[in-house]
Amino acid sequence: MNKERVMETIAVEDAVGMVLCHDITEIIPGHFKGRAFKKGHIVQQEDISHLLRLGKERLYVYNLENGLLHENDAARRIARAVAGKGLDFTEPCEGRVNFHAQYQGLLKINVERLDRVNAVEDVVLATVHGNQEVARGRAVAGTRVVPIAVAEEKIQEVEAICGDGPFVEVLPFRPLKVGIVTTGSEVYKGRIKDAFGPVVRKKFEALGSTICRHVYTSDDVGTTTAAIEDMIAEGAEMVAVTGGMSVDPDDLSPVAIRAAGGNVITYGAPTFPGAMFMLAYREDIPIVGLPGCVMYASASIFDLIVPRIVAGDSICKENIIKMGHGGFCAGCSPCNYPVCPFGKR
Repeated sequence: MNKERVMETIAVEDAVGMVLCHDITEIIPGHFKGRAFKKGHIVQQEDISHLLRLGKERLYVYNLENGLLHENDAARRIARAVAGKGLDFTEPCEGRVNFHAQYQGLLKINVERLDRVNAVEDVVLATVHGNQEVARGRAVAGTRVVPIAVAEEKIQEVEAICGDGPFVEVLPFRPLKVGIVTTGSEVYKGRIKDAFGPVVRKKFEALGSTICRHVYTSDDVGTTTAAIEDMIAEGAEMVAVTGGMSVDPDDLSPVAIRAAGGNVITYGAPTFPGAMFMLAYREDIPIVGLPGCVMYASASIFDLIVPRIVAGDSICKENIIKMGHGGFCAGCSPCNYPVCPFGKR
């Protein structure tokens, strides 16, 4: 349906319910000069006398009876089809609808379906990157159509793409009980103060989780393994092992995680900071081995993966592999994470 076929020149008295294709200016000498009617306005019965006073006996309009939707109605329908749980959307403003997070959580986007929607002519849908933590109220996406009026069949095509359900949503963070095992003889024997535990505790609490127990172990596989197993037996829903994650001979945390029955998804991640990260699952209990960078880096592998785990997102080896594109932190000062490229594809 091309523009020439749907735009009409029509007597103003017959234009009620149709969409203006142009702005209409009003001039009141000495008082006002500006827009009286905006392009895209749907003509109302009460507008007729005003338009006639402005000398407009004929108008260029889109007739919505020709299988067209006004841009505002089109944007609303796209939003209703696309937006899933955890999202509110605004009333249209100049044809555009924005999506906002209803609560703190993890933003999930099916990028393949996003691409299919944007392949529909005249439809535009833009999002921030998925798989990141979003705060309550944050704007995460926006949509509109390009023309003032669009063929309804194009919006129906978008709705068909969403036939299996919406594909932009916010997963709430689960309030997990987390156990922390801090390894290292220097901390265990009191030679230095633990600087790792307070940082990790703060990060988990910011995600709505609680620390159910925090224990210290020496550089010994047996005691670290036992600590992990005890925490799971006591009801920990996730275990974080801090320290001992490098390849030094006395860094034995990866060995202990494996000995505790963890099915290792990865030891190593293509991220800087965070390369010496380990993720394993003992049945459905995630065990994360956190490298030392988590203690001091403003953003690290913790911030890219742990929020996904807390939200219940299942992490596989392929997810880790794909982190290489965007996994290099540029070390900007000041740090603006998460509003930065780190961890984004």
